[in-house]
Amino acid sequence: MTTEHLSRELASFAANLKIADIPSEVISRAEDLLVDWFGSAIAGKGSRPVETITQFAQNMSGFDATHAGPSEILITRKTSSPLLAAMANAAASHVAEQDDVHNGSVFHPATVVFPPALACAQAIGTSGEDLLVAAVAGYEVGIRVGEFLGRSHYKVFHTTGTAGTIAAAASVGRLLKLNPEQMLHAFGSAGTQSAGLWEFLRDAADSKQLHTAHAASTGLMSAYIAHAGFTGAQHILEGKQGLAAGMSSDADPSKLVDRLGTRWALAETSFKYHASCRHTHPAADALLQVMLANKLKPSDIAKVETLVHQGAIDVLGPVTDPATVHQSKFSMGTVLALIAHYQFAGLQEFDEHFHDDTVCLFRDRVTMTLDPEVDGAYPQRWIGKVKVHLNNGQILDGRVDEPKGDPGNTLSRTEITDKAMRLAAFSGGASPTEMSKAIDLLWNVRKQAKIGSLLPSN
Repeated sequence: MTTEHLSRELASFAANLKIADIPSEVISRAEDLLVDWFGSAIAGKGSRPVETITQFAQNMSGFDATHAGPSEILITRKTSSPLLAAMANAAASHVAEQDDVHNGSVFHPATVVFPPALACAQAIGTSGEDLLVAAVAGYEVGIRVGEFLGRSHYKVFHTTGTAGTIAAAASVGRLLKLNPEQMLHAFGSAGTQSAGLWEFLRDAADSKQLHTAHAASTGLMSAYIAHAGFTGAQHILEGKQGLAAGMSSDADPSKLVDRLGTRWALAETSFKYHASCRHTHPAADALLQVMLANKLKPSDIAKVETLVHQGAIDVLGPVTDPATVHQSKFSMGTVLALIAHYQFAGLQEFDEHFHDDTVCLFRDRVTMTLDPEVDGAYPQRWIGKVKVHLNNGQILDGRVDEPKGDPGNTLSRTEITDKAMRLAAFSGGASPTEMSKAIDLLWNVRKQAKIGSLLPSN
């Protein structure tokens, strides 16, 4: 098979995917990821960028109290069109920096797959089983597109915003039962609208939430209009003027169809334990390991050298003096300072302490150094290595080969539930009783004949 047909092969896989094709453990993992995503979506309540996008969506809906749409906006308990609900929920689930990540593609699948899939499922009354199949389609497609675009793409582009449009189109297209030709057109329309640049990090701008809102809603629109006969580029991914041509210098077309149907990339996806950019997690875990093993206090440490991959330097390097809570989650120094002082970099730690004098002093004693081993393993493996320099002149080495949340060091269902409950409690987005009921429903989603609301309306 030549590269000229790879977009079609990927689209055909997404269109034809059935529950019987998917191993039961992959479906179970999809349920884990769904519950994990739901917690992150509820955590978005109260965030100014999220509330701004959500208010825009509600203002644009054209609905009133007596003519509400079919799809749920989670942080407001109101309903709207599938398009606008997908937009709002995608923005909400990417702000706490607790949504999942696939290492090899450096891509956050849940935040661009579940919002449009849920919005569409609620609108057309599909089953929980179909929702899970659609989610698997979105993960498998989006992850492979992210891997295809490569490291050069991620240096400038936020892969979740770019590959996310196609992941969203795949999940919604599967729910709408697009045939392979229609799915290919949906990919073409989604890909031509792919967007998302890292420049926002330098200014503490709100763009990251816009990236996921746009990807989810654009992918959903692309699937719906393909269903209605709208055509898109047939070779949007690998064509001479396609996505890779414009956005990558190291694209690998073989990644698009890598073991389709036998390698389940969804099962490779990691949960996020700390509420920060995933590039900080390996070093954070390695520092914590050293501090606990040697019973260190922050005051014992003169400086910390993190040995990292180039992607970490590209994304985290511009953030030297974070001005906002969200920007501080992209500061290696801030994350490690919180780890040193609190042994955890969660929402509360960031919200209450990111600008404390003691945290800032520690932050400024953290450096990043490119390490050949770590860089060579990335992005398939995210190794954490640190050198902890003590005030007494001693240097302690720390190493973590699988950060907390990776498939080999994963979260249990109890830990996933506890995380979701903790996120809701922090944002006030749902009461403990409401969250418990919704989470129980999601753990049993494959038994649902029809996907309804997850939370009671206001």
